[in-house]
Amino acid sequence: MTHMVIVGAGIIGLASAEAAQCRGWKVTLVDRAFEGDRASHGNAGGIAVSECVPLSLAGMGLKPLKWLMDPLGPLSIRPGHALSLYPWFRALSKVAKPKNYARIGNALAALNNRSLFDFEAMLGRLGIIGDLHKRGALTVYETEEAFEEDQTNWTFKRERGVVFRNVSIDELRVLEPGLAPVFKRAVMIEQWAHIDDPKRIVDSLRSHVRNAGAEFITGEAASIVDQGTRVGVMLEGGRFVDGDRVLVSTGAWSARLSQTVGDNALLESERGYNTTLPNCATRLNREVIFSERMFVATPLAIGLRIGGAAEFAGLTAPANYGRSATLLKLAHRYLPNLDVSEAQQWMGNRPTTPDSLPVIGASPRNDRILYAFGHGHLGFTQAATTAELIGDLLDRKRPEVDMTPYSIARFNRG
Repeated sequence: MTHMVIVGAGIIGLASAEAAQCRGWKVTLVDRAFEGDRASHGNAGGIAVSECVPLSLAGMGLKPLKWLMDPLGPLSIRPGHALSLYPWFRALSKVAKPKNYARIGNALAALNNRSLFDFEAMLGRLGIIGDLHKRGALTVYETEEAFEEDQTNWTFKRERGVVFRNVSIDELRVLEPGLAPVFKRAVMIEQWAHIDDPKRIVDSLRSHVRNAGAEFITGEAASIVDQGTRVGVMLEGGRFVDGDRVLVSTGAWSARLSQTVGDNALLESERGYNTTLPNCATRLNREVIFSERMFVATPLAIGLRIGGAAEFAGLTAPANYGRSATLLKLAHRYLPNLDVSEAQQWMGNRPTTPDSLPVIGASPRNDRILYAFGHGHLGFTQAATTAELIGDLLDRKRPEVDMTPYSIARFNRG
C-alpha cells in the first residue's frame, strides 16, 4: 500500500488525509499538538464562494494609511515586524496590475466555484451533512456611496460565476429582523453557506481519519528530507517519518519547511480576531458581511461569531484582544442589545500569500513532495477542494483545475 506522510493536522491536512484514504493510501499525520488550537477553529464558518477578488490596496487612496494610524483599525502592522514585511508588500503591489488581477481572480474562482460541492460531499462522508446550512449571505451597506464604490467588485465577481441579487430594505428587514435599521443597501449572495461550528468539522475529520487507520505522530517538524527511495519529515530530536509522498500543510509555518526543500514561498501570518457570543446564536439567520466596517457576523450553533481585521505581527507576538473588543463594539451598533455574557475571544494565524492564492501542488524540485497551504481567509472554504486536487495528484491524474497558478514555483519568477 502506498504511504503518504502529512505534516500539519489543520483542516487542510486532515481533509487531504481523508481524500488520500478514499484513494487507498495509508496515511501518517505529524503535528506538534493534534488537539491544539488552529486557524480553522476560529473561522467565521462561511463557505465563502464569492470571494474571488484579490487582496489589493491599490485605488483605496488614504484608507490604508488611516487604518494603520488607528491602533485598533481593520489593518495593523506591529512596528517590530514592519521591516520583514517589505518583500511581501512589494509582491502585493504587483497584484493590482490588470493582467495579474484578472488572472488571480480567475484562479480563485476556479477553486471557489466547486468548493461548496466538494465540501458538502466531504461532510456527507463524515456523516454530518446536517451541519451545513444553505441560506446565502448578506452584504450590507450603510451608505449609497459605499454601495456604488463596490460595484466594480460585484461586476468582477459576476464575471466569474458568482450569483447574487440586490435586496430591498423591506426584504432585508424580513430576512434579518435583528439588524438595526441603519442600512441603505444589501446584496444577497445566493451560493454562500455556513456551518454550525468550524471546530466540530476539524474534530470530526480527525476522528474519521484516525478510525480509518491513520497513524498520528506528535512532534515538531524540522525539515523535509529525500532519502532516495523514501521521502519524509525529520522531527526535532532526530526521528525520521518516511513514506512514498509527503504533504506540507502546516499553515502559516509552512514556508519554513518548504525552504528546507529549496522552495521559497512568500507567506505571512495575517492574524484574525473574533468574539463568539454563546447566548446570541439566533440573532441572525445567515452570515452578514458589514462592508464598510470590514467585519462579519455568523450564527453558529455555538453562538454568534463576530470576526474580522487583519494584523501583521509575526507568529510569536502576543495577541492584542483589544481588536476583538473593538469588533464587538462595532457589532453593538448593528445588532442592538447583544448578550455579551460568556463571550469567548480568539486569535489565529491565517497563512496568507501576497497574491491571495494558496500554494497547492508538487515541489518543482521533487514531485514526491506536495504542498497545500497559504489559503488566507479561505482555508475553510477551499479545504475540501484542495484535498480533491491533492487526491488527483496522488492518483497521477490531471486535475480538472489548471494547477499552474497555485505552484510554489511562482515565487521564484519575480
